[in-house]
Amino acid sequence: MRLVHAADLHLDSPLLGLSRLGDSELADTLRRATRRACENLVDLVVDDEADALLLAGDVYDGNWKDYATGQFFVRQMSRLHDEGVPVFLINGNHDAESEITRSLRLPPNVHRLSTERPETITLDDLGLAVHGQGFAHRAVLENLVPAYPDAIPGMVNVGLLHTSVQGAEGHDSYAPCAPEDLATCGYEYFALGHVHDRRTVCDGRHVAAFSGNLQGRHPRETGAKGALVVDVEAGGRAELRHAVCDVARWEHLRLDVSLARDMDEVLVVVDAALRTACVDAGARPVVARVTLDGASPAAASLLDAEGLRAEIDLLAEKAGAAVEKVRNRTRPAADDGGRPVDPDLADAIAVAAAELVSDPERAAAFALPLEKEVGRRLRGAGLLDLRDVDRLSGLARRAEQELLAHLAGPVRADPDGTRAAG
Repeated sequence: MRLVHAADLHLDSPLLGLSRLGDSELADTLRRATRRACENLVDLVVDDEADALLLAGDVYDGNWKDYATGQFFVRQMSRLHDEGVPVFLINGNHDAESEITRSLRLPPNVHRLSTERPETITLDDLGLAVHGQGFAHRAVLENLVPAYPDAIPGMVNVGLLHTSVQGAEGHDSYAPCAPEDLATCGYEYFALGHVHDRRTVCDGRHVAAFSGNLQGRHPRETGAKGALVVDVEAGGRAELRHAVCDVARWEHLRLDVSLARDMDEVLVVVDAALRTACVDAGARPVVARVTLDGASPAAASLLDAEGLRAEIDLLAEKAGAAVEKVRNRTRPAADDGGRPVDPDLADAIAVAAAELVSDPERAAAFALPLEKEVGRRLRGAGLLDLRDVDRLSGLARRAEQELLAHLAGPVRADPDGTRAAG
């Protein structure tokens, strides 16, 4: 039996980090990306002649703005109905019954499992039994797995669950469970949703895995995204293959430029990384976040944030990519001809900047007197919004870099012959 497992489609979810792209063709592609990825998923099911599609929660991203989101999903499921492919789905935290106020009738091939208790749906002609429970409300905090039904002998048993699983850092702890709980059910396969990174949770006799989401939606959801093709038979071990469904690729290029001597050498490193990312993405557009790091002789030449961004934008355009953000985390090298900086002073500066970056309320309080005095005028001139905590965090990092660069700047001779920091 061949199954396709997908989760976290988040249809019509707004993609973040597009403001700099304006109304470009790339921005339009990204805004339609979740729908196109869903179309790719349906194509995959048909082309691979799958026996069923499993959707492990968060088809939607919350309540629809209008019925167009639901109409799109119904049309895609109707394509599978015409192909004779059954679909099994559960509600996740984003499309819990309490979160979705609108509804449309789904075609008869779509089986939505209960949100009240674990349910089993069997298709005797396929020899398939699907067990699962969806979310009735957004925050399901109890372990649902102990109540899941026993495996049915002689059938392929599949579990559907939207869960954080123990150890899924960075995700809300919804329907938490242990890998051992999943294996104890004795199902040939457990299709999991909620965690957007693809990974296998149980890899023994009874396999459980997250497929990850279909389409990256912001710079933290990097790399290839898609679904899992699951080949399995009753009593056998499921074999998994990842199939790419995304239509655009987010990448975070973390680049060590400690060996770069000047801006030109930094740009060589950036150019190579952008071109590699584009090659790896194939025909898909790439949106990259670029972070420069390292103790580098080039640090002082990178302090002009606007100029650095302009140079990297040009490289990205030539490579066929777009840049969402540039972060400069470089610091002066110890042997670049500058003055030695007191380590305690450097640490104190770094700690102060880190506190402002990690605590948005602290940064906002720090900027409040200036906001009261000139905030309206700065915003009116399009220069700076002192209420934007992300921008304040960036300014704190830039202040750290510039202060350290100034303290460790190259020593120059003053007109009177004395030595001074540059």
